Amino acid sequence: DRLDDFRSEILGLMSTQMLKNAVIVPVGAKGGFVLKTPPDTWAEARAQADRYYEVFIRGLLDVTDNIVGGEVLRPDAVVCHDEPDPYLVVAADKGTAHLSDTANRLSAAYGFWLGDAFASGGSIGYDHKVKGITAKGAWVCVQRHFRELGIDPEKDPITCVGIGDMSGDVFGNGLLLSKSLHLLGAFDHRHIFLDPTPIDSERAWAERKRLFDKKGSKWSDYDPDLISAGGGVFDRGAKSIALWPEVRKRLGTELTEVSGDELIRLLLKAEVDLLWNGGIGTYVKSSTETHQDARDPANDRVRVDASQLRCRVIGEGGNLGMTQKSRVELADLGGYVNADAIDNSGGVDLSDHEVNLKTLLRHPLDTGALTQEARNALIVQVGDEVCELVLGDNFGQALALSLDVVRSKREIWGFHHTMLWLKDQVGLSRQVEHLPPTADAIKMRKELHKGILRPELTKLLSYSKMALARSVISDPPGSREEMLPFVRDYFPKAVVDHFGDVLTKHFLFNEIAGTVITNRIVDAGGVTLVPLIAGATEREPTEVAAAYLAAEEIFGARAVRATLHRDVGTASEILYGAMVRLEDALLAATRALLWTSSGRATLGSMRARKD
Repeated sequence: DRLDDFRSEILGLMSTQMLKNAVIVPVGAKGGFVLKTPPDTWAEARAQADRYYEVFIRGLLDVTDNIVGGEVLRPDAVVCHDEPDPYLVVAADKGTAHLSDTANRLSAAYGFWLGDAFASGGSIGYDHKVKGITAKGAWVCVQRHFRELGIDPEKDPITCVGIGDMSGDVFGNGLLLSKSLHLLGAFDHRHIFLDPTPIDSERAWAERKRLFDKKGSKWSDYDPDLISAGGGVFDRGAKSIALWPEVRKRLGTELTEVSGDELIRLLLKAEVDLLWNGGIGTYVKSSTETHQDARDPANDRVRVDASQLRCRVIGEGGNLGMTQKSRVELADLGGYVNADAIDNSGGVDLSDHEVNLKTLLRHPLDTGALTQEARNALIVQVGDEVCELVLGDNFGQALALSLDVVRSKREIWGFHHTMLWLKDQVGLSRQVEHLPPTADAIKMRKELHKGILRPELTKLLSYSKMALARSVISDPPGSREEMLPFVRDYFPKAVVDHFGDVLTKHFLFNEIAGTVITNRIVDAGGVTLVPLIAGATEREPTEVAAAYLAAEEIFGARAVRATLHRDVGTASEILYGAMVRLEDALLAATRALLWTSSGRATLGSMRARKD
């Protein structure tokens, strides 16, 4: 609904999507449309957008290949310059979350081969808000940050300021994940909520739950009797809001009266444990950027610099809440922050699992081995396990960043060589991605014992996975039989137990296996493992993958790793040290396997070296 900058927003979302592509099958893009002449009322605008959404989806299907009778059919009246590519799915996003059934109705009308796997969600699919998957994934990342601070955010009292309201998916679900959390303030596009000295966290949680369950709730629906002295709910556009002593003390200001915009800036700069972003808009820039650099003019009046933040941890449930440069600046100042694509990848990851599950079940549907009703019931039955698989990706990536922080402080030059390798492999631009640009910059980091910062590592994590996945998908490290265990790991156990015989028939077999392999290797071994071994042994990335996976089996590393992952009592620095030493041993074994073997390294040839 913003004609002046909707292209910039979609471009920004695509930049974020590039990082999320590391955990989904296959890679995703972004698209959208804007109402050039919207009606006067919101209801009329939404109805018009719903009509245009159908035009948008029809346009996609009109130029997409289809599969009929096992054969790929090119679209009528279309000149195709590319290879056959019938795989197209659409996922609900901003403004279209209620239209999955509409998209699937159009898919059926076109006779599109994916059926209701075309659009995730809908009446037969996983409702992201009901599952709370995006918020839960972001919370897993927040837990990792607090783990390193020696805090359990679900038991220990933590203070929080939020962006969003309880009716929102990410904000609402996230603020229900801890009953020990003290929400001191929050804001959305309508209201500002203040509770400067909350006394009863459990009663506050119950009230947040009531608002979450109430359709279309607003902060103004919050029970005023539960708000502490000096607090309240205020209009965001207010010209004057009185600040009582309790609020002034909590926000660290001597101002007695502020506008709504000024109050939002004070909230963003509050000294709290957690800043939870579950809203829409870019609210933090770096001190070297202008507001124009943030590309969100609607929030220019409330945006703050990263250097002004006093929160210890940021959870980015919403997209584009901070600029990348501001994340780097905050991390350099000691703040704990990843990136939106890491924290909130759960939603797109769940959609990905759903459509690939439906795609798998098309074969038993077509052969009559499974009825439509039984398929629908199975999808519901395995929903919680699918969510656990998705949260495993969030856990793995958040831990991967922590381990690479340790590695980069120990030996930063490996990351410099990795950046050079990624430039050759997948076109990484250090300038565009705000990474240390030169060898001199790396040398300075080494002298300051800084290493590579977490937000910078999010970029390297994505590009490293992109490079490895490209290699193992186009040139698999083993036969279908040898790759099958990785595909089995992608799907829920009940599905594998009953329909394991059709896994090899999945349209995206190589892509699923390659993505699972890539995540397992890079999450554990770090972003430098494949580049350094490939360079030292002059082997292809897919050969490095084969040797690493064989070494993992030879030493029983997965069981050791699982034990370390379950350890919640040991200090994180000690635990991370043990994890890094385990991976060092696997790296050495991988290199030895490749150095002492001739011919192409495959899963079979490397496993044969076990004896």
